[in-house]
Amino acid sequence: MSMNAEQFASDNYSGICPEALEYMLQANLGSAPAYGNDEWTQKVSDYFRELFETNCEVFFTFNGTAANSLSLAALCQSYHSVICHETAHIETDECGAPEFASNGSKLLLAPGENGKLTAQSIEAIVTKRQDIHYPKPKVISITQSTELGTIYTIEELLEIQEIAQKYKLKIHMDGARFANAVAAINKTPAEITWKSGVDVLCFCGTKNGMALGEAILFFNKALAEDFDYRCKQAGQLASKMRFISAPWLGLLETGAWLKNARHANQCAEYLENQLLQIDGVEMMFLREANAVFVKLPEQVIQKLKEKNWQFYTFIGVGGVRFMCSWNTTKARMDELVRDIQAAIA
Repeated sequence: MSMNAEQFASDNYSGICPEALEYMLQANLGSAPAYGNDEWTQKVSDYFRELFETNCEVFFTFNGTAANSLSLAALCQSYHSVICHETAHIETDECGAPEFASNGSKLLLAPGENGKLTAQSIEAIVTKRQDIHYPKPKVISITQSTELGTIYTIEELLEIQEIAQKYKLKIHMDGARFANAVAAINKTPAEITWKSGVDVLCFCGTKNGMALGEAILFFNKALAEDFDYRCKQAGQLASKMRFISAPWLGLLETGAWLKNARHANQCAEYLENQLLQIDGVEMMFLREANAVFVKLPEQVIQKLKEKNWQFYTFIGVGGVRFMCSWNTTKARMDELVRDIQAAIA
């Protein structure tokens, strides 16, 4: 098997999509002002405002951990806390970066079926303790689509917004796979963000076909005060900013951001349907975006690894996540399905 063979461990494994690469090459012609003072950064910032139907503040970071951590830090003081799901990426996969960036804001974990917070689980944490000895809840962090591949409906988001307003909480959205959620739920970006109470969105470009680069959109502009200084201090101000913003413009202006997400979702649907036809394969969670979670016998997992398949098993014994991306192919999915069938047989 080629070392560059397509894998299903993560959509981070995929390369740069043609649209993002083409715009990056265009930005490489000649020179341009540094630190975001270039035409590419201005154009894509305005495009975000058009796409989201609001005059939001737009910033860029190199990666999702920085985007989440810095935006949460902008919403919190060190004595505050952030309510998130127990499987949230900010809790399980960011090495304490949210606490580090905020100088100590504590993450308060809530349970919830299918990786989703509920208004009830949030309220239970907010009302658990309200004395001065406990970090004061200040922010709700939700992931769209979730770490388990599910999607918050408009109704669920509005219920969370109601609780946030009741207790004067801000809402942060980790949009690592926001494009996939938009493609799946058939709602506008505005409808599932600021129109549903979201104050700040971290919109991922890396998993959507870029080499790197996340966009942070502050819909509540007052919260973005001095955020550019926060990015600079954290080493997230790119001197050659156009090489982040130009690929973003390539995704947005051509519509590739949504095309890529739809392709990944459709591939996950196909993969799920093929796996369901195999005796001994059991789905773990609803497939609503581009992730397929299955339970496989341990010996099957080992046989797949021996064939150099790469995937994550961080969800417990027998749990495997297969992630589809913008360039997933039917041929490669069929190859994976055949190897699973053979391993089970």
